[in-house]
Amino acid sequence: MTPRTKKNTNGRHPHTRSVSANSALLLINIGQLLTLRSPDGKSGPRRGSELGQLSIIEDAAVLCAGGRIVAVGTTREALRDRWIKVRKSAVQEFDCKGRVVVPGFVDSHTHPVFAQPRLVDFEKRTAGATYEEIAAAGGGIRASINGVREAPKTVLAEQCLRAFDEMLAQGTTTVEAKSGYGLSVEAELKSLEVIRNAARKWPGTVVPTLLGAHVVPPEYKHDRSEYVRLVCEEMIPQAANNRLARFVDAFVERGAFDVDESERIFQVATDAGLGVRAHVCQLTPAKLDWLWRYQPASVDHMDYVDQQDMEELRRRDTIATLLPGADYFLGLPHYPEARKLIESGVAVALATDYNPGTSPTPSMPFVMSLACTHMKMNPAEAIAASTINAAHALRLADRKGSVEPGKDADFAVFDVVDYREIPYWFAADKCMGTVAGGEMHGGQIPR
Repeated sequence: MTPRTKKNTNGRHPHTRSVSANSALLLINIGQLLTLRSPDGKSGPRRGSELGQLSIIEDAAVLCAGGRIVAVGTTREALRDRWIKVRKSAVQEFDCKGRVVVPGFVDSHTHPVFAQPRLVDFEKRTAGATYEEIAAAGGGIRASINGVREAPKTVLAEQCLRAFDEMLAQGTTTVEAKSGYGLSVEAELKSLEVIRNAARKWPGTVVPTLLGAHVVPPEYKHDRSEYVRLVCEEMIPQAANNRLARFVDAFVERGAFDVDESERIFQVATDAGLGVRAHVCQLTPAKLDWLWRYQPASVDHMDYVDQQDMEELRRRDTIATLLPGADYFLGLPHYPEARKLIESGVAVALATDYNPGTSPTPSMPFVMSLACTHMKMNPAEAIAASTINAAHALRLADRKGSVEPGKDADFAVFDVVDYREIPYWFAADKCMGTVAGGEMHGGQIPR
């Protein structure tokens, strides 16, 4: 396991790096280390049977320094390693006592900037109202607008940071965070600033996304084209120029934005150098052939998708991000057809869709459990979809999603002896601690 500098000759991360013991962290006695390393060295997202390949090392150890992974092997190798022996007093060591360690979860679809939970929506839904009926009555996304517009940035940032901390406590180390509840130029930019401010205080990694095209706000109900103009000519340029967003998203759905409006938005985003992601096929079927020219990093929800679009996705590195938490909370009988997508060769990911109206959960393990019980993914597929494929959904797979030398030192330690227990124990907090950027958080791991 000795860390040393090794020449990188293939354009990938070197196997080891030179490190300083002053900032080193060593995890030993890991019962199962799910490295998610590709057995055949492929660099793209996992598809088909590849999705279940976890590359497990038993009785494992991981050495980190400077926020990066520098060596991966067995505990026996680590304890015999001369470099570690000489510097033992300077290396922070955690004995995992046979627990399971996985790459830090990558939650690639969240909406964390809001002021209040939408309890009226929840109550109406329990009485039988549908998502679209609630929205038509003034609930839904529009119900969150005034809270975001009126709340000070400091208050929203505190709420956002609390959400990030709750995610971290359940094993998530990388989060995509969207705006989308302000729906004015000022409030959307404020939301992105809130995300940036919260991210600076959080040990994990945050990827900001502009979702000004969530729905048309009430004041533009009769002038949709003017609102689309604001998104294109003011929100996107300012978000790009101020480096407040890495992606632009749009909710392409009946009652939100149509194809023509979305195409205009995505073209402006592409011209501004921002990536594209899209909410599609959540409530109604839709053709996606118009979307591919914008090379979206992900297409999210995908509750309804036809064979032709699956064939196109099979040929692309665009990730189909499935969000079963929303189907669960909305009480929908239809979940995304994960098995059909996987067997068709589509690269799928999982995410929480954390938001106040349709999926108020910060828990990736709970989402993984839903994926297994309601979408018939197996536990290995659910873990890969929550780590390496989710990293591809954010175009961060060179840094995130697997435990390999050179990548960011992001892991989660679970108080279980078999990785299948992570989705098995639903709604149970089994995460003992999380390593983000090489630093341990949680405090439950015995030294």
